[in-house]
Amino acid sequence: MFLTALSGNAYKLDGGGLFGHAPKALWQQWTSVDENNLVTLACHCLLVEELEGRRVLFEAGIGDFFPSKLKERYGVLSEGYALLAELAKLGLGEEDIDAVVLSHLHFDHAGGLLSLDKHGNRSLRFPKARYVVSRRQFARAAHPLARDAASYIPELPGLLADSGRLCLVDELRLSDESLLLPYVHVEEAQLSWLGKHVRFRCSDGHTPGLLLAELKPTQGGPSLVFSSDLVMGRPWIHLPICSGHERFAELLTEEKAQLYEKLPQLFLAHDAQCPLVQLTRDNRGRFSWTGEQTQVWRMPF
Repeated sequence: MFLTALSGNAYKLDGGGLFGHAPKALWQQWTSVDENNLVTLACHCLLVEELEGRRVLFEAGIGDFFPSKLKERYGVLSEGYALLAELAKLGLGEEDIDAVVLSHLHFDHAGGLLSLDKHGNRSLRFPKARYVVSRRQFARAAHPLARDAASYIPELPGLLADSGRLCLVDELRLSDESLLLPYVHVEEAQLSWLGKHVRFRCSDGHTPGLLLAELKPTQGGPSLVFSSDLVMGRPWIHLPICSGHERFAELLTEEKAQLYEKLPQLFLAHDAQCPLVQLTRDNRGRFSWTGEQTQVWRMPF
């Protein structure tokens, strides 16, 4: 299989919110801010090709659905939907994607699904793809709480449900309740090929039912985990570092520790400079990273 990191447009958020209880004196060593204390975040999407002759897109980024007022509020960078231009460089278009896996339905991960016509009507992109999302996350997007309602796109759940191509997945029942990241089985027959190469787990620290996708390598070496908002970028690899946007910060910290046990590679959705790293652990048990990949373009895996 081959991996490519594609941009789903970048945006900006407040540095204090992104690093939660960590003081600026600490986190400013890891990232820079503009004059308004805003940090630039990427929205990396992962394209996997040659998966039994199919193409899978993990995440859709922000895209271009925001009206100008909200683009300004969230500091969305560049015009148009950057991912489509990058697909075109690969000789691909929307119709060439067989499945879109969505870790969750916050606007910076799923907004790229939306297309807006000249009359202001919205429809879904990737017309031949199955859309994969966890059932609990879909339920939260359809009925968000006041605290996280602004992170969701109100009409997206209805468009997904009406598409006839939505695949909702559930956690398996486990006898071992110490497993914080339960596995998920994709039961839909049309996606049986996906489950042969990708293993899914569910996280709850950031939002209910966030899907973590783990790719099994065909070239040997450690697996690769699309870590989504469980680990947004390199600074958040440190176990104590969590943003102020988490649903349960303590749970998220424990989930990270469990994810790290086998030292996988991490695909970092929001790291503006580096989409892929290899986890490491020192002799004191502290986690860090090596093998930074600043560009991932049809990389054999």
